Amino acid sequence: MPERIAEVTAFLAEVLAPRAPLTVIVDGGDHGAAATFAAHLAAAFPPSARAWSVDAVLGLTGPSGSVQDSALNVLEPAADRVIVYLRSTRGTGTTGQGERRAQIVIDHHDPQWPVIRHVHPRLADPSQWYLSESRAFFAPKAAGWDKRFGDDLPAYAAAVAVADPRPGDLAVDVGCGTGRALPALAAAVGPTGRVIGLDCTPEMLTQARGRTPVPLIQADALHLPLAPARAAVVFAAGLVHHLPDPAAGLAELARVTRPGGRLVLFHPSGRKALAARHGRTVSPDEPMNESLLTTLLTKTGWTLTRYDDPDDHFLALAVRTP
Repeated sequence: MPERIAEVTAFLAEVLAPRAPLTVIVDGGDHGAAATFAAHLAAAFPPSARAWSVDAVLGLTGPSGSVQDSALNVLEPAADRVIVYLRSTRGTGTTGQGERRAQIVIDHHDPQWPVIRHVHPRLADPSQWYLSESRAFFAPKAAGWDKRFGDDLPAYAAAVAVADPRPGDLAVDVGCGTGRALPALAAAVGPTGRVIGLDCTPEMLTQARGRTPVPLIQADALHLPLAPARAAVVFAAGLVHHLPDPAAGLAELARVTRPGGRLVLFHPSGRKALAARHGRTVSPDEPMNESLLTTLLTKTGWTLTRYDDPDDHFLALAVRTP
């Protein structure tokens, strides 16, 4: 069994075993993936937990991918059941209530390299899994990231311009990845200003060092190693929807930003286009939905002043309230 599969199933067994008796149901993935993953997960439980039931739900998510919803929709929620959903390469055009009901969601686009993307907090505190899984998600992509998305550089420069960094400012790029926004930020703040890039994945920072001389720090976006109320501009591209607690993330970004400072949440694809790329549709309960984002920002010390979501980019601009 590949090492990565063993890591994921061992962690899930560790957090689920104390909750026995329980039935674990695995659904989603490409044809046959649920059954294979269920078998790996069952084998990860210690002998004392063999009485557990680990099943693959098949039938409504067949090999053609033509059915637009999950088999899990036929199941009523129950306290003695945990649903594991595998996101796959087979885009159905909708997420459906199956994934939304799942307590555990796993990126399964590469069956040899599954990555945990969501665990319900009652099963495991995010501190137990989210940083290691974020690194596992991004690390193998880092070397080829700019080759794949190099055409996005003008969009990043345009988003930086919206943030309006000024000479002498401190600008912080949280979740900087390979550093696509850093040159534009550095040019805007000039020699009297300062730019800092932060990311949790070492491999991404390695790529960024080849692009820019600005200081780079490996850090968790939920616990930034920065003093309070210092940044004039915080740039965050593709960050918030990767966090297990978006509100906590926005509050941490507010902590390091001075009153009147600006936050830009950005992605070089619109939400609908990005969801379609991954075989899903945009859900009204997603944190980047305008009404929900407005509420989240207000509660965490921000005022939303601009919200753009065409197909070719997503951009939200917020100002730090006094």
